[in-house]
Amino acid sequence: MNINSTLKGMVIAAVGINCLSCDSDKKSKASADNEVETIDVAYPEQDSILITYSYPGYLTAKSAIDVVGRVNGQLLSQNYNNGDKVAKGAVLFRIEDTKYRDAVQQAAAALATAKSNYEYAQTHYEAVKKAFASDAVSRMEVAQAENSLHQAEADIKNATASLESAEKMLSYCTVTAPIAGEVSANKLSAGAYVGGEGSPVTLATVYDNTTMTANFFIEDEKYLQLLKVNDPMNNPQFKAVEMEFNDTLPHRYTGELSYLAPALNKSTGTMELRCRIQNPYGELKAGMYVKIKLPYGTDTNAILVKDSSIGSDQLGKYLYVVNDSNRVVYTPIKTGDLYQDSMRVVISGLSPKSRYVTKALLKVKNGMTVNPKVVK
Repeated sequence: MNINSTLKGMVIAAVGINCLSCDSDKKSKASADNEVETIDVAYPEQDSILITYSYPGYLTAKSAIDVVGRVNGQLLSQNYNNGDKVAKGAVLFRIEDTKYRDAVQQAAAALATAKSNYEYAQTHYEAVKKAFASDAVSRMEVAQAENSLHQAEADIKNATASLESAEKMLSYCTVTAPIAGEVSANKLSAGAYVGGEGSPVTLATVYDNTTMTANFFIEDEKYLQLLKVNDPMNNPQFKAVEMEFNDTLPHRYTGELSYLAPALNKSTGTMELRCRIQNPYGELKAGMYVKIKLPYGTDTNAILVKDSSIGSDQLGKYLYVVNDSNRVVYTPIKTGDLYQDSMRVVISGLSPKSRYVTKALLKVKNGMTVNPKVVK
């Protein structure tokens, strides 16, 4: 047996095995490279924008006055359709008035009697004074006649007041609109009994919706920021504060800052503000929820990201950022308002040089290695 030949064969075999191992490693590495996900990323945009903070609020009407029944009686009629626009003084309801008409007649009769008694008392007093001048009567009789005249004067005043009161109660039987506006549905139907003498009974409500008020509250620290704005009550920025609603309305609305509370609420640490909104189309109604975008100044280098790239969990808003090692990093952020419909202002948590994942958020997770592809 040739020993050299045997050793040579063993070396060749070993080399062959090593080559096979190298090929396997190369294939494994290539396979691993192919498994790295290619993910679209982008750099934040920067722009000069008006800084606003959004606050939830609600709308109230310029006026909302209850229409009440102040008398007792059967409700005879409703003289409008629910939701109608009515003029001030328009007749809305009629209540049975027999009792009150009788009271007016009795009061009028009492006044007539009082006036008649006064005329007699005055004539008698003048006659007694003449008789006293000729010593035909005593001073006591003159005093009694004068007292009767004063009593007759007082009776006229009392009877006049009673008649006016009776006439007022009778007028309450015809219930009119206290202001112009839209009237609500009736609280009581025709035929129902109204017991309004003891306590007024609400029959409906009239809303003047020509001007609305957005009511909202800001935190004390935001009020301190607001103080940095030059005279917010007269600053042009606060003459057209943007309003947003849950659903898009046919028209765009802005409000004028009209009220700053004189004090903060100590229990909540907030201050009440109001904005006045014109409602020429009648689309705004009392009780609607609104988002008030209050301006606080201009940020010349605001950081903006695609709103669709932002995730949300129990901790708040976040982005997936790809670091220099191409690893995904879960990054909490604080966001501001929407800008130009698709971009979101990032207040904190992100730098202008950060690469953030723009889509396929469900495919990535914290710590994952990716192949980032920068897109615009």
